[in-house]
This record gives sequence, C-alpha cells and structure tokens, in this order.
Amino acid sequence: MAKKVVATLKKEGGINFTRVVKMQRSPKTGAYTFKEAIVESGNIKDFLAKK
Repeated sequence: MAKKVVATLKKEGGINFTRVVKMQRSPKTGAYTFKEAIVESGNIKDFLAKK
C-alpha cells in the first residue's frame, strides 16, 4: 500500500513546508516501515536521498 503527500503547509512571507512520507524496508524483518516528516520545499530531494 503506497502513501502520498496529502498536505502542503504554507505561511505567508515564510518558508513553504511539505509533509513527506518515505517508505523504507526494515533490515531486521524485511517489513516495510514509513518515515514521516515535515520538510522545507527545497529540501525534499535531500530527505528522500537519506538512508
């Protein structure tokens, strides 16, 4: 089951933030886990590239 980004958080005159959900495979059990974070819009690729 896949999850999508469903909300964008905005502030006037501030930095735009986006809610990001990343799916990772657990090294112990092999099951999938979901890591969720609120990230600046410019740093989304950096967050997804991290392990």
